[in-house]
Amino acid sequence: MPDFTIETTYHLPVFRHPTYAADTLEAACRAAVEDNDWDIAEKDYDSSGEVHITGVWEGAHSAYTGPSVPVPSQFYEAVQRRARHFEILLGLLKMFFDDAHAARSPSPDWLARSAWEIARGEAILGNAPDPDEPVEPPKANHILARLQEDQVRNAIAAVPEVDDNFRALSPTAITDDDIHTACLTIATTMDVSDVVGNAEFQAALAAIRAAHQRLHPA
Repeated sequence: MPDFTIETTYHLPVFRHPTYAADTLEAACRAAVEDNDWDIAEKDYDSSGEVHITGVWEGAHSAYTGPSVPVPSQFYEAVQRRARHFEILLGLLKMFFDDAHAARSPSPDWLARSAWEIARGEAILGNAPDPDEPVEPPKANHILARLQEDQVRNAIAAVPEVDDNFRALSPTAITDDDIHTACLTIATTMDVSDVVGNAEFQAALAAIRAAHQRLHPA
């Protein structure tokens, strides 16, 4: 049975309660953070952090005497593990936001990476090891239509021409907030299931025809 030297660590909070005179709360907080006098500090053993692994070496009493062994991810400090994961998720969110803003579909590589990072996040919350294998990404989805507020603005000018009830209303009286609220209402209440269902059926037929032509060329 092999021996391992394990370095375990926990963080012990140290606190103090000095008083600061300042013009604002922010100024008082800044003074407290910049104060280097810790002579009155106390240790808060009741709020000490979790025990986590910060080093592993093969052999007995071998700390820092040779190459270290990678620490299994589930034994990292949870708060640091979450912080590192937050940076990754923020980067992925920026990528997807750029794709959405440009009205383009995200790349399969980013979808695959996101699926793995989601599984990794769930592992972190459960104090489990990182997933070993890539997680199958969700299937791609496709945008059939996009409700654009600038196009709604253009359509407003045509409405009084076909509806006398609004002929006295100037298009300039309709604000961008009016249009935005209206678009949100339509986007959340309009039933387009028939359109989507028809598109899915037509796509299925097209896929069948493509497969048939590929397998049975004329």
